[in-house]
Amino acid sequence: MRSLLPVLAVVMAIVTLWYGAAVMMNSRWTLDQAARAERTLSLTEIVTDTMTQDRPKMPAPHQVATELWKTTGEKVLQGRAFSKRSLIYHAWITLSATLLGFAIGTGLGVLLAIGIVHNRAMDMSVMPWAIASQTIPILAIAPMIIVVLNSVGVTGLVPKAIISAYLSFFPVVVGMVKGLRSPDAMQLDLLSTYSASRAQAFWKLRLPSSMPYLFTSLKVGMAASLVGAIVGELPTGAVRGLGARLLAGSYYGQTVQIWSALFAAAILAALLVGVIGLVQRVTLRAMGMNR
Repeated sequence: MRSLLPVLAVVMAIVTLWYGAAVMMNSRWTLDQAARAERTLSLTEIVTDTMTQDRPKMPAPHQVATELWKTTGEKVLQGRAFSKRSLIYHAWITLSATLLGFAIGTGLGVLLAIGIVHNRAMDMSVMPWAIASQTIPILAIAPMIIVVLNSVGVTGLVPKAIISAYLSFFPVVVGMVKGLRSPDAMQLDLLSTYSASRAQAFWKLRLPSSMPYLFTSLKVGMAASLVGAIVGELPTGAVRGLGARLLAGSYYGQTVQIWSALFAAAILAALLVGVIGLVQRVTLRAMGMNR
């Protein structure tokens, strides 16, 4: 309960500021409409109108919550959870690309990290390129990946997954390199005195020592993978996925739809990171680690 109170206090502060910003940003349209009708509005009428506009500049929290309920919980109760108007359906489309990209990025990142730690040539040559690859804006490279893959007949889930993998492999590489190098010299020397091979040193010492670093990097990588999947849906003009909902909302000025899609993405990311955190806790406890 003590740890919950600060979180609730921060949430209340954010909601209060959000309502204040909604009133400030939406009041201009309300006042303009009143001026055209030659009406004078009271403060209560202005605040009420800013909370109920169909296309507000900034939707109020209750408008976003209502939209989320209409497109998720209400659809579930109606038995239409996977209809095209359901956020659950669009979240599933994005989630499938996210998970595939995360798996590719994690596998690639772990393999690169092992190579970098055990091979000096890879350490000197691959790591700088891995760092340089992240300096290219994803919004610039995503259309290029989509166009190139489409030209060779690769469409659908794979291009979005590759963009997700592009963003998620880097934190895994950095975290695993740090983790695999975390055993100190005394521990490595001790294994040498036992005539342990490099493979034995890897499986018995380096890999277990890297687990806390791996799970931390996986959390970052999962969030980055979700962002990559959403960005990958934007240049294709997709009609399915959370990115498509954002795109459609921007086309038609449906800010409530945009914000509800953003919150759906945030909730999805929190759930995915929470699952990794749960696996981390179970795994590290089974390995006798305190973290």
